[in-house]
Amino acid sequence: MQTLANWDGGPGPWILFLPLIWAAVVLGVVTVLRRTVWRGRRGPWRATADAGPSGDSPIAMLGRRFAVGEIDEDEYWRRLSVLDEQFGRTAGKGGAA
Repeated sequence: MQTLANWDGGPGPWILFLPLIWAAVVLGVVTVLRRTVWRGRRGPWRATADAGPSGDSPIAMLGRRFAVGEIDEDEYWRRLSVLDEQFGRTAGKGGAA
């Protein structure tokens, strides 16, 4: 019976280490790429980590309208309070009437 441990013409047990060597090479390449080339890029996993409202949210749209002068400050705060109640952003901060 021919086994991997047989040194008489067989590949020997070192053949089992080849997948580990390739895994180390791939891991090294990915590590080098992440630390150099991919460092400045923002992946999709970082886009959701932002704490601010997304560009399509009603609160972000309201902020843009206020920034360009379409609405005044009183209207901004009135609408923001309605949106806060609707989305529950201020829940737990008190202020219930």
